[in-house]
Amino acid sequence: MTINTAHDALVSGQAWSDFCDQLKRCGEQILRPEAPADAATRAEGFRYLTRLLRIALEMHVEFADPAFPGFFKTSHETAKIGADNPDNLYEYARLDGNLEYRIKGNRGSVYYLSFGTQKGGYETDGKMIQTGFLDASTLQVDEDGNFEIILSCQPQPGNWLKLEPTSNSVLVRQTFLDRDVEVPAQLSIERVGADTRPGPLDPAMFEQALQRVGSYVESTARLFADWSQSYLPHSNQLPPADQALCQSVGGDPNIFYYHSHWALAEDEALVIHVQKVPECDFWNLQINNYWMESLDYRYHRICFNKHQATYDQDGGVTLVLSERDPGVANWLQTAGIRQGTLCLRWVGASQQCHPTTRVVKIDQLQEAV
Repeated sequence: MTINTAHDALVSGQAWSDFCDQLKRCGEQILRPEAPADAATRAEGFRYLTRLLRIALEMHVEFADPAFPGFFKTSHETAKIGADNPDNLYEYARLDGNLEYRIKGNRGSVYYLSFGTQKGGYETDGKMIQTGFLDASTLQVDEDGNFEIILSCQPQPGNWLKLEPTSNSVLVRQTFLDRDVEVPAQLSIERVGADTRPGPLDPAMFEQALQRVGSYVESTARLFADWSQSYLPHSNQLPPADQALCQSVGGDPNIFYYHSHWALAEDEALVIHVQKVPECDFWNLQINNYWMESLDYRYHRICFNKHQATYDQDGGVTLVLSERDPGVANWLQTAGIRQGTLCLRWVGASQQCHPTTRVVKIDQLQEAV
């Protein structure tokens, strides 16, 4: 039997071996010399790689065909990337910028809703550059909250989301003030003019998909390990992040970001104070592990947002991070770890009010706040 040389690596198993070798190499990002070497952080790190693998398989294998797109969640309770927002529902679909698509949906009552098309990817150049953006403030909906959005290179009447020929994805952010009350938008996506069904698995495309999966895991792990390393010099502070850098990896243009590292002893607390919360659509502050995964918000209070926080009398806000309950408002829990990262975001703020921080002993906290 003659074997198609184009598929030799797949048929022989070499493509699979190369994929496994790359996954093995990803572990080097967890073993970097500046990263914490304790068993708990290492365990979180290697679990993080398995989570990145799950996301990458969804992105580049299961939902990879831009001719037949579908939404899936890129960050959620058990799969997390780059300070994933605990108040967000993230939905993502692969696209081909040369095609035309339609998103159908119902607005629901979620507080903030945005759609952004992107080009690039962590698996290629480590960037996701925005090519089009639309949020709910300009979204046209009918009396029942239903809407359609056309995604195309050429402008369209009504709701239009711009594509470029190199666009390859769309990311939807739904941001909740209160998940128990708000109803998420219901969304679907389809290619305009599709009149066929997917064919059998293409061997060449699958071989390429394996390569992209491995590259995604390795590049994403490296990217955010680099970010965490860059925060170490200003540990327990919270300066503004590099906004251009945040936007280059898929950040929402309506958001102003702060990122940093924290490290606390058992008897210490980090006090984060904003003198005056700016007028904004939304804000929150969240606690992450070293690998920039939000801590488990299903079981621990690791985030406060605009709706949940208790404010100071002068319109400011003070949040406190510690291992033990300090008996004050806005307590953020370390969930049993001693160091990690944190993120503050203002959404739609006309100006920012930069936070101040200080580390105090828990038994002196009542006097400090």
